[in-house]
Amino acid sequence: MAVMKVIEILANSEKSWEDATKKAIKQASKSVKNIKSAFVQSQSVVVNNDEVAEFRVNLKVTFEVK
Repeated sequence: MAVMKVIEILANSEKSWEDATKKAIKQASKSVKNIKSAFVQSQSVVVNNDEVAEFRVNLKVTFEVK
């Protein structure tokens, strides 16, 4: 039986939500092993001078505990 754990991660990108998500998984994988999935819980943006300056994601990342 596999035991799974879920952690919450926040990440940002100047490019896109997709890029923020990829950055979050890449960074998390440096210390968290056996990542199985990620659920984008929410997305938001920072607006400066009427333009989107930053994309933000809040992820729930699931990994297997061995």
